[in-house]
Amino acid sequence: MAEGNFVDYVKIFCASGNGGAGSAHLRREKFEPKGGPDGGDGGRGGHIILKGNAQKWTLLHLKYQRHFKAGHGEAGGKQQSTGADGEDIIIEVPLGTVARDAETGDFIFEITHENESAVLVKGGRGGQGNVHFKSATNQTPRFAQPGEEGQEGWFILELKILADVGLVGHPSAGKSTLLSVVSAAKPKIAEYHFTTLVPNLGMVNYRGENSFVMADIPGIIEGAHLGKGLGIRFLRHIERNSMLLFMVPADSKDHRKEYFILMNELEKYNPELLDKERFLVISKSDMLDEELMNEISNEFTDVPHIFISSVTGLNIQKLKDKIWEILNN
Repeated sequence: MAEGNFVDYVKIFCASGNGGAGSAHLRREKFEPKGGPDGGDGGRGGHIILKGNAQKWTLLHLKYQRHFKAGHGEAGGKQQSTGADGEDIIIEVPLGTVARDAETGDFIFEITHENESAVLVKGGRGGQGNVHFKSATNQTPRFAQPGEEGQEGWFILELKILADVGLVGHPSAGKSTLLSVVSAAKPKIAEYHFTTLVPNLGMVNYRGENSFVMADIPGIIEGAHLGKGLGIRFLRHIERNSMLLFMVPADSKDHRKEYFILMNELEKYNPELLDKERFLVISKSDMLDEELMNEISNEFTDVPHIFISSVTGLNIQKLKDKIWEILNN
């Protein structure tokens, strides 16, 4: 997906429909001139509904259409006929979309499954017809309820990509290269920082019949939780990952320090991220001999890790085996 086509945050205005008025109709027939009340109820106003669509990967379709207004309910009629409900507006969104109140920032709900639907803004209720107000002391009520007004407001939609494995690393750690090797994804790869400007997803086939989804997010630098580099804009995408795959390149000046900088940034952003299963990859290991690998391993006696090379294929299958083991533990 082109970088300009990836949209993971939009602000939209939604207005639900008004409910239809109840009818105050009195039945009048040739041989029954005073037949009593028979006014029907008004129809409800249209809802604004979010619906999950697994074929969508971005909120791009909402970037230029940000105003949504549902239909009004119709008034009730004679013979207790109920007015038609207002037309609902259904907004299809990618799985992992979170809805928030734009004014307060409060969480409303999250769409995580295909065809899952949730009402973002409820339509107004239809008014009751006069038939509901008939009583022993008032046989011919000449009044009915008006319809309830709809609601309106601004809402924020945020996308949190749903993936099994999230790649976490500094810029140029080799995340995009790994994703391109283990999946059919074609992320942008170059020898400079921040070549990845949007998250990339890849489906990884595992030993023929199985698969898992891997997500590569833009690189994290020290101070990202304060807005440095690309800041925290993309960190929310790893909140939904089942496990985190940390990547530290073999040519790093201080492997252990780099690993714990990443850990610290995630903790500052959301401490719950450290409760996820995690595994460390030392990438670009084709430049290491056995002695150097042993030296680096001694730095991580307390951290499960593996040495890989996306260029030569070193331990790529072993890494996939380990990921599958963790995901199915």
